Amino acid sequence: MFDEEFSQGDSYLHNLDPRIKIIASIIYSFGVALLQDLPNAFAALLFSLLLLAFSALPLKKVLYRLLLVNSFIFFLWLFLPFSTPGNPVFSILSLKVSAEGIIKSTLITLKANAIFMGIITIVSTSPVPTLGRALYDLQVPAKLTFLLLISYRYLQVIYDEYKKLARTIEIRGFVPGTNLHTYKTFAYLLAMVLIKSYDRAQRVYQAMLLRGFSGKFYSLHEFFLSDKDIRFIIYICLLVSILLGADILDLTTLSRLKIP
Repeated sequence: MFDEEFSQGDSYLHNLDPRIKIIASIIYSFGVALLQDLPNAFAALLFSLLLLAFSALPLKKVLYRLLLVNSFIFFLWLFLPFSTPGNPVFSILSLKVSAEGIIKSTLITLKANAIFMGIITIVSTSPVPTLGRALYDLQVPAKLTFLLLISYRYLQVIYDEYKKLARTIEIRGFVPGTNLHTYKTFAYLLAMVLIKSYDRAQRVYQAMLLRGFSGKFYSLHEFFLSDKDIRFIIYICLLVSILLGADILDLTTLSRLKIP
């Protein structure tokens, strides 16, 4: 479930400094999220596809994750075109689909895919422990860094515990349904998972104290900035500046055209 399969590789993006990756992904995500013009959002999506090519990630697995994201965006298309006021394009029964609603849905779809693909190709090409050390070096509070790393490490453990308990009740003949017995069973199951997680957390904390844990983050990874890292962050900043500049220019021109 959490095998970090995208972090294994030797591509251009895999070899970048993780600190630069985190900064670049934040700048890129915020820049794309602020876009309001369809051509610029489409340009951002093309750049994300270019990053995907440079990352050499398995295409099928990336598309599968994009499919999961777009399954949520699909529900947006079910409501936003009908609820946005504007010029009607066509109607379904008594519901009118506006051109503004279609444009807004398309814009959100393009930006969401561009941002998600950018994060996958930039950030997920580094292991989570390495990203934790990079966050620590970027002066992110140590408690937040520890929370991220420990949560990531033990989500899989908690999930395995849930599967073990679920398999136990299935062996005893439990068949889920829409009745009170099913709801009670799942409530007991989740309660047992929480109890076992709490017990395991206590044991892990005691083990960390016995091993000399003092609240400081240690890692075997040492980061060194190279010319390649500097060039990459400059490219990202230039791209975001160009997209935002073009977006502001397009919106200004459009507002002037609407003035009677």
